[in-house]
Amino acid sequence: MTLIIITLIIIAGYFLFRKKKMRAGSPQPDYPAILNREVAFYQNLDKNGKARFEKLADEFLRYVHIEGVGTTITDIDRVLIAASAIIPVFGFPGWKYKNLTNVILYPDTFGKDFQFTGKSRNILGMVGSGYMNGQMLLSRAALIKGFSKDPGKENTAIHEFVHLLDQSDGATDGIPENLMAHEYTIPWLKMMHQEMRRIQAGKSDVNPYALTNEAEFLAVAAEYFFEKPEKFRQLHPELYHMLSLIFERDSQCPDAV
Repeated sequence: MTLIIITLIIIAGYFLFRKKKMRAGSPQPDYPAILNREVAFYQNLDKNGKARFEKLADEFLRYVHIEGVGTTITDIDRVLIAASAIIPVFGFPGWKYKNLTNVILYPDTFGKDFQFTGKSRNILGMVGSGYMNGQMLLSRAALIKGFSKDPGKENTAIHEFVHLLDQSDGATDGIPENLMAHEYTIPWLKMMHQEMRRIQAGKSDVNPYALTNEAEFLAVAAEYFFEKPEKFRQLHPELYHMLSLIFERDSQCPDAV
């Protein structure tokens, strides 16, 4: 166990001090082709919106390093990770994830000791803390599934980026104070706990993982909100309205289908 901890500290230190922007002259991914093929949110943007999305993707990949562990990173991986980051903040021009330096991509699920082979591997994604602060760990299989033709209500990468947004005000508590106006805080908390009671009673289709705590509720609800907006609006109109206010969706973002 001591050896594992030392190894992880060395890896974290390596990632932390590694250059964050792409090397000059390195080829850029074919953003339009990949986004048009893989990302419904982008497909529903107008010409100007698509151009802005592509620019944001390029900027993100210049200040966040993506590293593969047990898998080779492809342009599709890079673009889908960038898209996952951009979708929640598309309504906030100029936003940067100041609490992220690296995304570490595993081939599939991994364990609490960050191993991707053997038993006890059930983690799809996580945001690092402590000596892993500034790191995000993701399952490549979950990343791809989140942008598949039928992802359901789940998108692991968006889930983790929403955690980063929540964390950006200094507390991972389900209240993204850097995004939402102060007057929405109490109504959001009341709405959140009301829906948690409905989940407990079996009267909600929101993933029960949202019951873990308020931070997980926000991330789970955001996945549903971005993946199945029409269904979410139909079944959860009040939650939809509140998340639209939080993410500035109605005025800036299209409905993904």
